[in-house]
Parts: sequence; C-alpha cells; structure tokens
Amino acid sequence: MQNREFSDATYRDFCQFLEKNCGIVLGDSKQYLVRSRLFPFIEEFNLKDLTTVLQTAIRGSNRQLQNKVIDAMTTNETLWFRDNYPYELLAKEILPKLDALNKPITVWSAACSSGQEPYSIAICYKEYKEKYPNGFRHGFKIIATDLSSEMLANCKEGSYDDHALARGMNKIRLDKFFHVNGKGKHQVNDDLKQLISFQPLNLMHSYQSLGKFDVVFCRNVLIYFSTDVKRKILQQIADRMTPDSILFLGASESVSFTENLFTMVKASPGLYYQVSK
Repeated sequence: MQNREFSDATYRDFCQFLEKNCGIVLGDSKQYLVRSRLFPFIEEFNLKDLTTVLQTAIRGSNRQLQNKVIDAMTTNETLWFRDNYPYELLAKEILPKLDALNKPITVWSAACSSGQEPYSIAICYKEYKEKYPNGFRHGFKIIATDLSSEMLANCKEGSYDDHALARGMNKIRLDKFFHVNGKGKHQVNDDLKQLISFQPLNLMHSYQSLGKFDVVFCRNVLIYFSTDVKRKILQQIADRMTPDSILFLGASESVSFTENLFTMVKASPGLYYQVSK
C-alpha cells in the first residue's frame, strides 16, 4: 500500500530523531518495524500517510503523536522469569545475602516494559517470605522504570491476558499471585503490586534521584543502544550501586567496553556483575 511507504532519507532522519531522543539505534534494515508499529497512527491522527507520521514526529509539531511514536518504537515484548537463571540465583543466593544485611533493600528494574520483570522479582521475594516470614524486617522495595507512559500505566494496572501469561508463568504461581478480574483477564494481587513503584525514566537522563540500589536488572536493554550510549548508561548504573550491589544484564550483553568498570562474577547458575573494587 502506497501510504505505508517512506523514502530512505525520511527513514534516516527518523533514525537520527529516535537516537537523539531515547538513544535507540534502529539500524539500516528496520523499516518493517517502523511500518508495523506506526501504521495505525495514520488513521488515529487522520494523517495522509506514514511519511507524514514520521515527519510530524521528527518536527515535534504534535507532541501527543511524538510521544506515541516514541512509546511504540521503544516497547518490546518480554517474558516472565526470562532466561530463568537470574531469578533462580536471586531466590537461592542473592535474597538470603541481602536479608542478612539487616537494612532496607532496593531493587531496580530498568526499562521494565509491560511489567513482567518487576513482577517476577516480586514473586521471588514473596516466595522467599513464605519460607522465612521474619525476613527483610527493614523493608524490601522494587523501583521499576520505563520511558513509555503507556507501558507504565499498563504495569500499574497489572492485568494480563492468557497469551501474555503463557510466556513463562506457571499455573502454581498464576493461582497464587493472580486473580481473574471483571474483564476476564488475570490481575496481579495487590500485595504484589505494593512492592513496586513504577516511575517514568529515560535512560539517557540522570538517575541520581532514584537513590542507590542493591540489585539492578538492566536486561536486554543495552542491545538497542550505540556503544557510546551503552557506556554512559553503565557508568550511571555503577554510580547508583554500592561495592556489594549486583547487576544483571541480558544473556547477549556484556560490559567489555567499559574499561574495567565492572567485574564479572560467575555463579551457579549464570553470572552477574559488580562494580570493580
């Protein structure tokens, strides 16, 4: 269809706009992603074609459209307990160590998308508390951030359909930590929600207001950024960590370009990173 097409020059301008505003490097061959995610905005905003959508977003002449375009291009599907090993390690090794510190514990889920990651962390914590009811007497909280205001609203609602839950949520946990709401979806129980504070954050901006973290999940996020932006993000994350804090990255991500900023710790299972001492 003609209204789905746009020129190479428009695509390059849009890629520059996206990298400047949220650090994401789209690459030379993601036109299909732009078409699939942004095509609905032609009708929603009563515009002539996809070229007009892109040019309007780039100019910033319609802030609502611009925000929706950024949301659409930065939203990624995720899974419950993705790759499993970080959550197994969290349950078996990290939570007991954190509990023994006898201090308030804060975990950060960066770029939390539709909420599966922070809720998975919260479930691990609740399962730990079932075994050790007197654990974490000084408090435990999760801060979950994302660039997309729409995603954050969905996270706060905590309502998921069968398709979303089929991606990593088993029946035992589903029955224990969710209930069916009036819309026929599975709603996260309130006691799980209360552990998490969902907040807007662009990873290109300062994290100083977030405070310090004992555990950071920044998984499958860095792959979308240039090396220079990755380096800046990891430096800021390091600044928000203590010498004992733990960083989880995605399975295909590394810190090799950060000049010894972090030390890799091999665990069983998997691995994590700590600030180099």
